[in-house]
Amino acid sequence: MSKTRIMFVCHGNICRSPSAEFIMKKLVSERHLSDRFEISSSATSTEEIYAGIGNPVYPPMKRELESHGIDCSGKRAVQLQKSDYDKYDYFIGMDSANIRNMHRILGGDPEGKISKLMDFTKKGGDVADPWYSERFDIAYRDILEGCTALLERLI
Repeated sequence: MSKTRIMFVCHGNICRSPSAEFIMKKLVSERHLSDRFEISSSATSTEEIYAGIGNPVYPPMKRELESHGIDCSGKRAVQLQKSDYDKYDYFIGMDSANIRNMHRILGGDPEGKISKLMDFTKKGGDVADPWYSERFDIAYRDILEGCTALLERLI
């Protein structure tokens, strides 16, 4: 059986999308489904990538993940590439700007692979960027809700 391949995407790949990546990995692991999924994350910008090396997960976000038993050590920001479109089944953005930039980078979405994470929940909307809001707890809560709803849809 082929794996379902998910790419979570945000602006810098240091807060929301890596959180979604590791929250989803935890959710699928808890359900003993890790062998059915390939889960990654990336950025629409290069702001957190210098000389080809991405920054690690932003320390306050990393602490929030750790407070929920999630280890994101070793994760570094990477940029979404046009070639990723053929490698993944789903591209899940955190906000409307991510969706717009994903369309630009990927050259459109002819197969309907692009979605916004919170659209899988009843409330919809964007996952607010905790880089600006400093509410890493709220970002975690929203991402957990979105990932849980997405996983339910996929299984």
